[in-house]
Amino acid sequence: MKSMHIDFAPPGVRRSLFHLHPAALALAGAGLLLCVGAAVAGWQLAEQREDRARQLKHLQDRVAAMSSARPVQVAKVAIPEAQARFVNGAIMQLNLPWRELQDAVLAATPRSVALVALEPDARKRILKITAETKGSDDMVDYVAALKEQDSFSGVIITRHEINDQDPNRPLRFQLEATWQAR
Repeated sequence: MKSMHIDFAPPGVRRSLFHLHPAALALAGAGLLLCVGAAVAGWQLAEQREDRARQLKHLQDRVAAMSSARPVQVAKVAIPEAQARFVNGAIMQLNLPWRELQDAVLAATPRSVALVALEPDARKRILKITAETKGSDDMVDYVAALKEQDSFSGVIITRHEINDQDPNRPLRFQLEATWQAR
């Protein structure tokens, strides 16, 4: 026999809730919790936005106050000409293209030539090179190799002498190479 559902209760909320499946009630509860969580998160985001707006307004007010303030007057100091030349010379020495000069000199230096000193003069753009070799042919070849370097525009021998006190009697020479500005 088939069961009959007889319900004499008047229609209402209580009756509707009684007839709902428990899973539907659980889903409704979870949905209600999600809505409450979203509302709380939205409220927090609105608070953060208001805080940021207040901070931005405060910073804009500070920038406006700072820009409208009178600039500080710096006392002008007269620098003597000698001191200015000295400082400019020191800056020129510090800004020497050392790596480029060393690479160019080392690329042109054969094993038969021993470098003794490199003395740059930044004002004149001259590099004084002191070197030693066994003979004059090596000296002339070295000068020719330096002239072929792109870094130097002119190379001349300024001095040469044979060291008689040394048993090997090396030829010590000094040359000036003018480097090009880059």
